[in-house]
Amino acid sequence: MKRLLIAFLLLLPVSALAEEARDLADNPAIERRMINLAEKVRCLVCQSENVASSRSDWSNDVRQIMREKMIAGASDQEIMDLLVERFGKSVLFDPPVDRETMPLWAAPFVLLVFGVGILMFQLRKRRAAVAEPSLTPEAAHKAATLLEEESKS
Repeated sequence: MKRLLIAFLLLLPVSALAEEARDLADNPAIERRMINLAEKVRCLVCQSENVASSRSDWSNDVRQIMREKMIAGASDQEIMDLLVERFGKSVLFDPPVDRETMPLWAAPFVLLVFGVGILMFQLRKRRAAVAEPSLTPEAAHKAATLLEEESKS
């Protein structure tokens, strides 16, 4: 236990030498611009994570491509167009509404209408089941006589 405590105390000053992570680009403005743009791009390797926060190799490569294009003078739109050309519209978190992406945009509304339809069907079915007597008159009479006998006992 003493050895562990001594090892911990010896390593404690090393943590004081740690510094804040530096920007990977030489220009902090380009790095901020890259991060803002990378937040709009979906990581194709990760699940619903943007390229800015993902640590996958694919995201690292995309961020590097973005930096290189920004340093070369490309606009944000040119970079996004390049990424869409290489990886498809699925790389965008907010894809444009066009013929290809219309099913993606329409799916939530179709599912909502479908769900409301099922709910209405179930409610009507339940209402009809409650309105109809579930016992025949003979069965209701028999149940009433059994309840009377039970209450007398």
